[in-house]
Amino acid sequence: MQSNGNNRLLTPPMTIHISTPPIEESPCEQSSDPVYQPSNSTFLSLRVPPSPTAASLDGETLRSRASSFVSNADTKRSRAYSDVSTVQSRYDGEELTVEEALRPDKNDEKDFEVEDNPFGFSPGQLNKLLNPKSLAAYKALGGIRGLEKGLRTDAVVGLSAEEQNIEDRITFEEATLGGKRRKSIVEDDQIREANPGIKQGLRDLYGDRKRVYKDNRLPAKKSLSIWKLFWNAFNDRILLLLTAAAVISLALGIYEAVGQKPAPGQPQSVDWVEGLAILVAVILVVLVTGLNDYQREKQFVILNAKKEDREVKAIRSGRTVQISVFDVMVGDVIHLEAGDLIPADGLLVAGHSLRCDESSATGESDAMKKTTAEEVWRHLEQGTASSKLDPFIISGSKVLEGVGTCLVTSVGVNSSYGKIMVSLQTETEDTPLQIKLAKMANWIGYIGSAAAGLLFVILLIRFLLGLSGNIASAAMKGSQFLNILIVAITIIVVAVPEGLPVAVTLALSFATKRMLKENNLVRKLRACETMGNATTICSDKTGTLTQNKMTVVAGTLSTQIEFSREADLPDREKRMLSSEKAFSLLSSSAKYLFMQSIAINSTAFEGLEDGKNILIGSKTETALLMLAKEHLGMGPIAEERAVSEVVQLYPFDSDRKCMGVVIRLSSGSYRLLVKGAAEIMLANATKQLIDPAGEALEVASMSALTSNQINLKITSYARQSLRTIALLYRDFQQWPPAGVRASKNDKQMADFEDICQDMTFLGVFGIQDPLREEVPYAVKKCQDAGIVVRMVTGDNLTTATAIATQCGIKTPKGVAMEGPRFRQLSNIEMDEILPNLQVLARSSPLDKQILVSRLKHLGETVAVTGDGTNDAPALKAADIGFSMGIAGTEVAKEASSIILMDDNFSSIVKAIMWGRSVNDAVAKFLQFQITVNITAVILAFVSAVASPSSHSVLSAVQLLWVNLIMDTFAALALATDAPTEQILDRKPSPKSAPLITTNMWKMILGQALYQLVVTFILYFAGASILGYDVVRNPLLQTQLDTMVFNTFVWMQIFNELNNRRLDNKFNIFEGVLRNKFFLAINAIMVAGQILIVFVGGTAFQITRINGTQWAVCLLCAVPCLAWGVLLRCVPDRWAERVFNAVGSVFFAVYGPLATAIVILCRPVRSAFKGMKRLFIRLSSKRSQEAGGAVDEEAANTAAGSVVASPVESSMAIPPITLTTMD
Repeated sequence: MQSNGNNRLLTPPMTIHISTPPIEESPCEQSSDPVYQPSNSTFLSLRVPPSPTAASLDGETLRSRASSFVSNADTKRSRAYSDVSTVQSRYDGEELTVEEALRPDKNDEKDFEVEDNPFGFSPGQLNKLLNPKSLAAYKALGGIRGLEKGLRTDAVVGLSAEEQNIEDRITFEEATLGGKRRKSIVEDDQIREANPGIKQGLRDLYGDRKRVYKDNRLPAKKSLSIWKLFWNAFNDRILLLLTAAAVISLALGIYEAVGQKPAPGQPQSVDWVEGLAILVAVILVVLVTGLNDYQREKQFVILNAKKEDREVKAIRSGRTVQISVFDVMVGDVIHLEAGDLIPADGLLVAGHSLRCDESSATGESDAMKKTTAEEVWRHLEQGTASSKLDPFIISGSKVLEGVGTCLVTSVGVNSSYGKIMVSLQTETEDTPLQIKLAKMANWIGYIGSAAAGLLFVILLIRFLLGLSGNIASAAMKGSQFLNILIVAITIIVVAVPEGLPVAVTLALSFATKRMLKENNLVRKLRACETMGNATTICSDKTGTLTQNKMTVVAGTLSTQIEFSREADLPDREKRMLSSEKAFSLLSSSAKYLFMQSIAINSTAFEGLEDGKNILIGSKTETALLMLAKEHLGMGPIAEERAVSEVVQLYPFDSDRKCMGVVIRLSSGSYRLLVKGAAEIMLANATKQLIDPAGEALEVASMSALTSNQINLKITSYARQSLRTIALLYRDFQQWPPAGVRASKNDKQMADFEDICQDMTFLGVFGIQDPLREEVPYAVKKCQDAGIVVRMVTGDNLTTATAIATQCGIKTPKGVAMEGPRFRQLSNIEMDEILPNLQVLARSSPLDKQILVSRLKHLGETVAVTGDGTNDAPALKAADIGFSMGIAGTEVAKEASSIILMDDNFSSIVKAIMWGRSVNDAVAKFLQFQITVNITAVILAFVSAVASPSSHSVLSAVQLLWVNLIMDTFAALALATDAPTEQILDRKPSPKSAPLITTNMWKMILGQALYQLVVTFILYFAGASILGYDVVRNPLLQTQLDTMVFNTFVWMQIFNELNNRRLDNKFNIFEGVLRNKFFLAINAIMVAGQILIVFVGGTAFQITRINGTQWAVCLLCAVPCLAWGVLLRCVPDRWAERVFNAVGSVFFAVYGPLATAIVILCRPVRSAFKGMKRLFIRLSSKRSQEAGGAVDEEAANTAAGSVVASPVESSMAIPPITLTTMD
């Protein structure tokens, strides 16, 4: 190994003989530019960095994997991509000149002009590679070598980790000239030599690179300014109408106070105060609503930024590092593997069997096979390029299979995905609960508006009838009319529960922020609501129920040598060898064979974390690699892979439960190495090593007895909750072997099922993955909450059952089944077995999807976990999809609703608690608001009708204060209760559950009844009870009205405490001291009410009251708490019977009444239609006279805006379903 100033790990230089056929220039290729003509004998020195794809896919390995060069090896086919014809062919844009290929589009000219650009290319020129895919642009940019030089990077070792400021400049011509010849690796043996002019220590890292090419961030959707939010809050029709009425009232009041002299003995008129107070109240409502929306917007912006962030693997200074997707730069070399969501545009540098799903970017539904940029350039030089060649990696697409490395050419707003996302930025969609509540709010608003309209008609008739005897001035009469209008409008303001959707948003905002702290990153808000009602969880095992800290603790080498690291083995196994002793018995050739099977047939790699070398990748693979390091003498993984020539790669497939690789041996023969699930591997093995201690590696047929013994050993490991992995191999004289089918994805590749036969068994390993300590308790909590937990795993049935039993998932009566058997069942058989199914082992992603679909068919609310690309359909099909933040692929994360940042099952339980908390918060607020709505509307209506002066006991300003308490303060207070463990003590609510349960109706109507009785007694009989002579002393009447208002508000404050519980338990103060929001908001409401009573005066049309009167108010309000206890003592089933009876009577009356209204309104509707037709004819006639065409649709619209139908259709009241909570 060599070391240099940058501490890069490099393999010893290798000299590889390359034979390249002579190239015949076509006339169109002859130019004055020097063109590289390879000789028949060219020598290249290749370097290999320490990474999985930069280690196993670069250097000598790249020759076979990426088809960068044509080897003279005796093989039928060594290139991974071979569907390119070698005859003269054409591609789009072949005839274009450099200028034409890179000509800017009209709207993108600014991207081609960069001031003080130290690089060879502008962002616009790089964008031409994918606008659309253009081989002509690739050729014009000098190919992969030209891009390397122009972007000051290296396709093998990536960007310098220390690049900061670039002093010198490189021109387009200098960069593209580099593409005409192959670089000598000697001339850029170090990154700094390949990138002269880069200085360190002057500016931020990659300062010039970020300035020219931007970073990999999309501009955040422009959020509304605080002033726009204020305007939106004010731009409500009811508030605008109220404001207009208040302005007129204020003007008339000022006119009365200034323009008219008061009667002798009367004080100066102060009617203007009410108009001013209403305006102040409206402003206060607007301010609070706007600030609330602003805070909510900020929280969601933060959450969205977190949601988009993820880590990608890049090569910097020859080392593989994990960086944020936002830190990917143009010139970076990034790793790609199955399941990745590609973060930026680029070109494939090296890879094997890489196929991408580009449907989200191009609409192309077929998987697109990628060709390395080097091979494409070779075909371009030889004149054999065709449109089938595709080296282009498109951001936003998904890697379906294969591995590779990619040179990034465009990021952020310059990338193809970035441009699409910028143009498609949309508003956040409402959740289902928000939509339901919005509909309910409209329905409640209709009822309140009807009540306000009826009140206005009654008071207006009384006002008109009394005009003949009214001796007041015209201004005073106008003021009286405005008072009637203002009271009616204010009732509408109070009745319309616009706080309902706000309460959902607040609850979701609060919950998602807190869930993030508890390792749940919510990607889709609706998942918060749905998770609380989950009835079943289908959980993975590895990493979710277990710690994902895997170690090889036992194994069998060949069929003779057994070892174990366990100290607590059964007595009969105490005689096993230690791992050190067992591996020491192997011959050097056997060790090398085991080491190849582990190191070469793997996608894990070495990387840096906090300055230390670590293994990155599948925990199963890293466990085997650690074993190889400790006992097989394996050095750096990159070096081990560099000396092996990989011919074909078979990535891990969740259906066949294995992965494989074909390597070319020094003898010229080929070896297939396979690793996978032990029992499946054993079924494909027919041979065994006779003597693993011998150098010859002799094999013989495996007897049935030996096969049974190995199978028993696999079962023994599984019963100890160990994951079992077996190794197989087979040698071939040629590749692809004769007589095998071609792969369906690549006709020049051998089909895996045809070659994975007659294999030689190498050994089996038992890998321990300890159970998470908190999992049994979390599973028990789920079961107590009425949630069925099922394990869905790829492990064998014995291992899965053992671990499920430890977790508490598997019960004696529960069913454990394997996926292949499960998928063969009919739908009826599945539905019969599903209630008892607890473990699904050896399951494929298809099995998981079938399981989810059948559970949903049975009415279950299903949560499912997944980490692989193939899990995406199941994650999407489930009601709530949980992806793994650590082990999950980007495709799985994109398909999920929630990301488990710690891959821990207990975090799912936290999500359930918060989901139920969101639903409870909405239900609490709904219960509170409807209670206030009923009480306030009825009280204002009755008192206004009963008052000789048509004044409501609750003035407009008082009602606005009550509305502020209802819609904002209560929403903040009740939406911020954190869940407790007790929230899991109840069963989940079914999907058909109504928003308002029987228990809620009981509390709503019961509390409304109490509040109305108390306020009516105070209003109508208070003077008699308290001995007030309100006739002689009008001040006492004002004090009595103040007491009614004060008592009413205090009852709402105490009733808010009642609403902290939705069940029939009595402790309404549980956890109240932990909710600082609740305490602070209630302190504000209490202080505000006290302040209003003491200094509100004329604005609120009240006066100060003494201590005795305060005591009366509080003594009338406090019993709300005791009344709540009495209501909870009433069984829900009794209340349900009463409500059903009342509901039947109501709907029996409402049905005929609604029908009668429709019948009576038919003449009006017919008249409206006649007027509409007349209007259309007149419009048509005028248009014809003017020589214009008639737009009937416009006429219809205009007609509809001129004349409105009184009753277009009967309003259907949504059915109210009553459910009990007993």
